[in-house]
Amino acid sequence: MPESLTFKQKGQINIVLKQEEQKSPPPLKKPFEERVRHQSLQQLERELDRLVGLKDIKQTVHEIYAWLYVNRLRKEHNLAVKQQTLHMLFKGNPGTGKTTVARILGKLFADMNILSKGHLIEAERADLVGEYIGQTAQKTRELIKKAQGGILFVDEAYSLGRGGEKDFGKEAIDTLVKHMEDKKDDFILILAGYSDEMDDFLDLNPGLPSRFPIILTFPNYNELELLEIAEQMIEDREYLFTEEARKKLQRHFRHKVLEEAEMFSNGRYVRNLIEKMIRKQAVRLVKEGVPNREALLTIRSMDITIEEEPRQTDLFPLTRKREEGD
Repeated sequence: MPESLTFKQKGQINIVLKQEEQKSPPPLKKPFEERVRHQSLQQLERELDRLVGLKDIKQTVHEIYAWLYVNRLRKEHNLAVKQQTLHMLFKGNPGTGKTTVARILGKLFADMNILSKGHLIEAERADLVGEYIGQTAQKTRELIKKAQGGILFVDEAYSLGRGGEKDFGKEAIDTLVKHMEDKKDDFILILAGYSDEMDDFLDLNPGLPSRFPIILTFPNYNELELLEIAEQMIEDREYLFTEEARKKLQRHFRHKVLEEAEMFSNGRYVRNLIEKMIRKQAVRLVKEGVPNREALLTIRSMDITIEEEPRQTDLFPLTRKREEGD
C-alpha cells in the first residue's frame, strides 16, 4: 500500500497511508457471436440487403460464406478440409438479379482470399464461339485469361449447345470444362440462363452436372417486389412517385406477372419502364413551363404510359359483338 510523507515543523513527520484507488471491475465478456466481427460478412449483408426478395438466394450465399469461414478455421487447426469447388449454375429469367449476385460473390471470394482479384467478366456465345476452326478455343482461352483471379459469367450458356454436331459451341464447352479443372484454384465459372434451357444444356454432357456443385434458382419477382424495385430505382435517381402513380404501377405489375410469367424480364423491364417515364416527365415539364423543385422530383400518373390490364367486360369482345349483331 503506498505511503504519503508530510514533513512538519519541529522535525515531526506525519505519515499518511493512502488506499489504492478502487478499480472498476473488468467488463463482462460478450458471447462469442457478439465478439467475433466478420468484416466480410458485414459487407456481404450490406450488399444483399440492397436486393429485393431472393430470400432463398440470400440464405444460400450466407451458407457459402459460413462454409468458407469454417473451412479456413479447420485449416488453422490442421483439420482435414475437402478441396473447394465453387463453379456455379444460375437458373432463372432475365432481370432476376443473377449478374448482381455473381458480382457480390466475386467481392466475397476476394475478401476471403479464395480469388486473388474477385472481378467479374461477363460473356455470351458471341464472345466465346468463333467462325472458323481453331478460333473458338482461342477466344475462350483469352476470356478465361481475363477472368483469372475472378469470375467468368456466361449468360445464356445453353446457346453453346445449339447448332448441331458441327457447331463450334461444343468446342467452347470443352475448353471451359478443361480450364475449370486446370485453373480451379483461382478461377470460378458461372453459367446462367433460363431454367428449362439450362437443364437441357446439362444433359448434353454427363460430366457437366457434377462440375457445378452450387445451383441457384432465381424466381420471378411478384408485383410488390417489382414495385419495391421501381421505388428503389426512382429514389436512386432522386425522383418520387405520387400515390396515383404508385397505384397505377402496382396494377400494371400485377397484370405483367400474370401475363408473362414464363418470359418476363423482371428488373430489366422495370428499369426500361423507369427510363421511359422519366423521359415522359421531361416532355410534360417542358410543356408546362419552368418547373420548381417539387415538380422536378415528381413522377405523376400521366408520366407512366403503359397498357393497362384488360377490364373484365373486355375479355371477350368478339363474343359480345356477335351477340349484339344477333
